[in-house]
Amino acid sequence: MKTTCISSEPTALITGAASGIGRATALRLSKSGWRCVVVDADAAALARLKDGWPMNEAPVPLPLVVDLTDAEQIKRLADSIPPLDALINNAGVSAGGIDALSDSTKGAAAKLLALNLAAPARLVDACERRLRPGARIVNVASGAGLRAIPWRGLYSPSKAGLIAQTRALAGARSDWTVTALSPGFVRTELVQHLIDSGRLDPSKAVAKIPLGRMAEPEDMAAALCFLAGSGARTLTGQLLVLDGGSSVYGGSEALPPARYAVQPLDLALGLHCVEIHCAGWRTSLDAWESSRATRTRAPDTAYPGTVDGSALAATRGRTLEAALEAARRFRARHDANASLTLLLPPDADDIAWKDAGDAAASQMLIATLAAEWGAVGLRINGLQLARDVEAADCLDLLDYMAGPRAQFLTGQVLRPHASAAPAQRTPLPS
Repeated sequence: MKTTCISSEPTALITGAASGIGRATALRLSKSGWRCVVVDADAAALARLKDGWPMNEAPVPLPLVVDLTDAEQIKRLADSIPPLDALINNAGVSAGGIDALSDSTKGAAAKLLALNLAAPARLVDACERRLRPGARIVNVASGAGLRAIPWRGLYSPSKAGLIAQTRALAGARSDWTVTALSPGFVRTELVQHLIDSGRLDPSKAVAKIPLGRMAEPEDMAAALCFLAGSGARTLTGQLLVLDGGSSVYGGSEALPPARYAVQPLDLALGLHCVEIHCAGWRTSLDAWESSRATRTRAPDTAYPGTVDGSALAATRGRTLEAALEAARRFRARHDANASLTLLLPPDADDIAWKDAGDAAASQMLIATLAAEWGAVGLRINGLQLARDVEAADCLDLLDYMAGPRAQFLTGQVLRPHASAAPAQRTPLPS
């Protein structure tokens, strides 16, 4: 079948799009004017998605029923799709109650690997001729790819492999932006069913999540929409860990549940820039802050996001001291529902051994404060800047990190770098 649908809108293909994170992502992209090619093996669920499309003004999605464990069906997929700006490999499967050496259902392990690890690579190959210059490839991994989760078959190995595959593809194709998302515990339809049936105790599930709650599919959708946009190009080859801080928490005690109300994801960002001494950064951030203040009619209702650059001006071995002072300033201003993003200097090549622990201590401070602050919705993250990165290239990333769309992002240090890919100004989903 030849392609019959050519679209001028920014276009994304999303797998596993009939439910959960995939469905939420398709809805959010469409709300921002994207055309969505929604792919799933469940024909009935895809039909319900299209028939119940809630936005009359948004582009109608193109549904395609594809079994992504079948390599031949993936090959034929490219003949049915328009040119793509983004490919989001979201489809995946777990194997509850099965040990890693078992294959109790005939072919179950092979099918899991085919869907979780082989299908993303096959889709990239199949869709390569349909990907526009500067395209974004986004793979949905899992915290299970960072920490082994037993009795889920080969789920953890498959997701670890997908993370490595993402990094390798980014190195092989510098003309694309290639990233991965690592979700934490998300309240999808499947998880909610487990809760309702008594098979999952939500209080135990969130006991080691600093933010004290499960994520909603919309949290992941907001991240995937950011990664599908051109603003993610400085993160190519990297993994965005969106788990409420669970990956950085090392305590043995149960954390307190959330004592804050989650803010609307589309709330305006009330930006506050502090201690920005670098001339280039000061100029860019001042202009950005001013433009946001102009657009925010009611700043008292905006989500407070602070960007603090004091660590950039710290002398050798004093980054931790500067980060501590920045955190104290922030904590004196905010009791709940706000974010602090620390701008951190690049790693030094010639640092004295006595000062070698300073950077690591600063990054562990971010993780520690994320665990301590999470229950009241205060978030802290770091942005470690490469020497070749300019402020203007990081504004979209800061907009996401500091703002309400990233309310499940805490305790992380991201490392933007200059990208060889040209900046294709696809509208950034908001």
